Amino acid sequence: MSEQRLRVIYGHLGQQRRAPVLPQITSSSLGVVSKDGSSSFQFTLDNPRLTQAQRAFYEQNGFLVIPNLVPHDKIDRWRERFLDLVEGRQETGGMTKMKDISLKGVQGVSGERVVNKIQDFVWDDILSEHCQLPQVLDYVECFTGPNIMAMHTMLINKPPDPGTRTSRHPMHQDLHYFPFRPADRIVCAWTAMEKVNTENGCLFVLPGSHKGVLEPHEYPEWENGVNKMYHGVRGYDDVPKTLLSMEKGDTVFFHPILLHGSGDNKTQHFRKAISCHYAASECEYIDVRGTSQENIAKEVEEIARRRGIDDLDFKEVWRLRSRLVRGAEVNL
Repeated sequence: MSEQRLRVIYGHLGQQRRAPVLPQITSSSLGVVSKDGSSSFQFTLDNPRLTQAQRAFYEQNGFLVIPNLVPHDKIDRWRERFLDLVEGRQETGGMTKMKDISLKGVQGVSGERVVNKIQDFVWDDILSEHCQLPQVLDYVECFTGPNIMAMHTMLINKPPDPGTRTSRHPMHQDLHYFPFRPADRIVCAWTAMEKVNTENGCLFVLPGSHKGVLEPHEYPEWENGVNKMYHGVRGYDDVPKTLLSMEKGDTVFFHPILLHGSGDNKTQHFRKAISCHYAASECEYIDVRGTSQENIAKEVEEIARRRGIDDLDFKEVWRLRSRLVRGAEVNL
């Protein structure tokens, strides 16, 4: 597919992708446990950035909160960029604006009230600062190793719920959306852009669920509908969950199989967060046909077709969304 065709659909592609280099993969770099069982760490790598206590916590629970990691002036800059984009003061380029289903077609409301997410800002000069912050990448390296690809970027805006509870996000696993493996070399960095708590819809997680498997996902049967791409898993409504109340600048790192979601925003204020999913560039794409991920792959490919591209498959979509942010580009 020509670069010109891709630009028509996805806007600018950013900088030229570098030619692949030879992989430098060792058993330790991928966190493989030795035959004698001497290594007890599966989900983290040897790196002095994490204390032994932090490493043990992530191994056991699948998430780790680092307080006040991201500077507040940066967050304020990203907030202004978001508002410029959703209010139409600046062009979104190749980024995607997603809207709350309950406000579809409603007139006379602000862009901030309608848009609940901006995706794929990996090439935006301002928002992409988050996925390239050295202090964030220093922690990411503890999970992915030194060669890091930013794979999926989102600024999540949770407006005051209109009474439909459509501002909540069902329990899900992020790996459902990703056609690359191994899962243990993928991590999300999710930064609170303001105080988040039970009132405005903080994240909730099911500790230890990252040790399980990828489960089938589908749209939940909610009375007032569910937002586009908000797939979820069934059977966890009554399971005790951990609520992650966070302050502005706090960042939670979590595994892609960790079951998590978020509640509805019961306040009259907005709740924003910015996130990036990273993967070791040694990861490889997989074929999801015939698996539980086939439904999301078909949905993504259908969106591409509606944008005028008939031959863009699930893997190619993800190639367009990714960017090398540290080290060398290998497979992804």
